[in-house]
Order: sequence, then C-alpha cells, then structure tokens
Amino acid sequence: MRAVVQNDKNRVTLAIAALTVAAAVAVSGCAGPADQAEVRPAAGQQAHRAAAPDSHAALVAAARRWGLDAVPLRPPAPPKHRPRITARDGFEVDGQVEDDLPPVFTTVPTKKKIVFLTIDDGAEKDPDFLRMMSELRIPYTAFLSNYLVKDDYGYFRRMQAEGHTLNNHTLTHPYLPGLTYDEQKHEICGMQDIMKRQFGKAPTVFRPPYGNYNGDTLRAAKACGIKYAPIWDEEVYVDHWEYREWDRGLHPGDIVLTHFRGRDDWDGTMVDDMRRFLNKVTRDGYAVARLEDYL
Repeated sequence: MRAVVQNDKNRVTLAIAALTVAAAVAVSGCAGPADQAEVRPAAGQQAHRAAAPDSHAALVAAARRWGLDAVPLRPPAPPKHRPRITARDGFEVDGQVEDDLPPVFTTVPTKKKIVFLTIDDGAEKDPDFLRMMSELRIPYTAFLSNYLVKDDYGYFRRMQAEGHTLNNHTLTHPYLPGLTYDEQKHEICGMQDIMKRQFGKAPTVFRPPYGNYNGDTLRAAKACGIKYAPIWDEEVYVDHWEYREWDRGLHPGDIVLTHFRGRDDWDGTMVDDMRRFLNKVTRDGYAVARLEDYL
C-alpha cells in the first residue's frame, strides 16, 4: 500500500517499515508601543479607503494597535464559480479518480493574489489572537484535534461565531498510514461526531496529521463525509517561514499553515506569529481569503 508522507511539522521523522513510503518534502514579535508604529497603506489599498473610509480608518487603527507594518489588503469577493479542485500531481493515491476520493492539494487554482491561512490542532487558546484577527478582519480555517480542544470547546465556538470555519484534524493526531482502515475511520469519523455535537455541523474538509496519508486515509475520510483534504504550500512560525517550492515564495492560491502555539513551544505568541504572517503577505501584495469560499 502506498503512503504519501510529509515531514513531521515538528521535525520528527516517522516511518512504518511495512509500508512503501513515497516521501514528499513538506514546507515545512509583540511590537513596540503602538503609538510608535508607522502604518501605511499597502499597494492597492487606496481604492479600499475611497470606498469605505470609516472601515479603512478602523483597519488603520487596528494595524497600528497590533504593530503591523501596513494595513492588510482586503480580499476580492468570492468567485461566482468555484474552481475545480483536484489532487496535486504526485499526491494522488491508487484509485484517486476511479473512487472519487477527496483530493489532497496545496494550492487553490486562482490567478488572484490571495493566500489562505490555516491553523492546526488547537493546543494554544490565546484570547489576544481572537481579538487581533477580529479587529483586522482576517479570515482563517482551523483544523482541530479533539485531545487538544476538549478542555475548552467554548474558545473555538467564539472563533466560529466570528465566521471562521472549524474542520477535522482527527481525534488524537496519529500517524494515519500506520493505522488500519478501521482505525483511521475511527479517528476521522469520531472527530466528525464530536464536531457535529460541539459546533453544530460535521465538516466536509479534513487535514491528515503531519500531512501524511494513504489510500485508506482518503477512503475513510470519504466514508465520513469528507470532500477535500488540503495540506499546505508554506508554513509560518513565530521566527521564520518554510516553503515547499524551490522559489521559496508565495503564489496565488497558496495554502499557508501555522499552529495554535504559544510561549510554551515558541519564542513568542500567536500574535507574534500572525504579525510575521501578515507583514509578509501584505508586503508581497497578497490578501488573505477564506478557503471555504473557493471549495
């Protein structure tokens, strides 16, 4: 059985001897006083100011408050016709097309200068992060693992109430290709049940832990009601970025990964992490769009 394996996001190498593994290389701060931060409109921002001066003024104030270099760009309206999502070349499994399995992809087909922010697991529950993203109006998608979120489902309900989407990242975050089909189905369907009970609906989007999966993973996911299995093209940490592609840059439609982490794991907070993320994407002329608007 073929397994598609990404590098562990915490740089732990995992292997299952009985599997033939095809390795795909994964991609793998607070600022000074707010009144000292010079916040200037980014390229393309003037049109937004003219259209909604009060809204823009609020964003300028929020960008200054959170120590950003510039006001984040606003994403375009969602597409009238959503793009067709297929598995990335080399990320397919046997039976991908014939069995209509959920595609694994790292980038959404679009020519617009947008990226998608996704945040994994749920370990850190930073109220400042919720406030920052709300004030800056930045959309993101959370992929949750139950063993890390069950101590405070309310934190993620607040996130959901702000319009952010909560998706499936398994019950216990295991290395899925090392499990049987039934064990994988339990991890995915079990999380579907919890999400429906705690957040009102079972999602149709799932991210395999570590980005590792095989044919059984995608068959189990489909049986649990999953339609898409996005992973990522870049990963942002509090102190650096990591890239999948050789050019080490952003591309239209790229999915960016980060984690719910704080000072226990990083030399900084989620606010610091988001500042690094937003400063780069804005500097490079990208806006952050909502992933589910394109699926």
